[in-house]
Amino acid sequence: MWWNPRSSQNERAAARLPDGLRIYAIGDIHGRADLLESLLLQIDEDCRLYPSRRPIVVFIGDYIDRGPASREVLDLLLGYERTKETIFLRGNHETFVHRFLSKPAVLDEWRLYGGLETLVSYGLKPSINPSGLERARLAKELAMSITKRHIEFLESLNLSFSCGDFLFVHAGIRPGVPLRKQREEDLLWIREEFLSCEQRFEKFVVHGHTPVDTTDIRSNRINIDTGAFATGRLTCIVIEGTSIVELIDVRDWIRNPAGISVARNTRTRMEPAA
Repeated sequence: MWWNPRSSQNERAAARLPDGLRIYAIGDIHGRADLLESLLLQIDEDCRLYPSRRPIVVFIGDYIDRGPASREVLDLLLGYERTKETIFLRGNHETFVHRFLSKPAVLDEWRLYGGLETLVSYGLKPSINPSGLERARLAKELAMSITKRHIEFLESLNLSFSCGDFLFVHAGIRPGVPLRKQREEDLLWIREEFLSCEQRFEKFVVHGHTPVDTTDIRSNRINIDTGAFATGRLTCIVIEGTSIVELIDVRDWIRNPAGISVARNTRTRMEPAA
């Protein structure tokens, strides 16, 4: 297996996955079906190059909003779960759909988080600042446009996933609170209290929610939200044993003589932030 020459990970907490298990963790997608489709192909290629007894793909949440193709993202995810063992986590953005369908006034808040783009992906035509009557109409139109499979998917999402010494969660956890007592609001929305904490948690936390320029690995956590909807970078890390590496961006792949994109080296080693 080939790695880019980087410094060691000794500063990072020595969290470990059980032997024979590999996890691919994917950051916030936000309606970028184009990036997701390429990344899923990268994972398939990585599994071919480096076979694993049990690969699991963990999606960290925020599948919808902001980007142009939320509906297509959900279709891709539902199709992919038929080919791989998958874990789908809930992001804060996934909470808006059910709330909007039952209370259209929620659109006043949801549109600030990119909800209008999601409505457009389902064929609706909202105005920039919908009135009360328009909000009610849009809620009825979405109820007719969104498929039952999408509703069931959004309602079935997990709040967290624990495996070995790792905890996967959308936003983070509240420091000082046992994992079993964490509140849903914190798991989906927390920022500063979690991000500024330098003490080790019960488990090494893999999260998204707060966009960063590049994958940010610390001694107690790793942030894999690289702002895909705006930057065009959808991040996936690979965890195996105590190793954390990053799949190389599809734009860095090379083309063979037949014109097909291939990965000469599919992974880049991570190092903890200073």
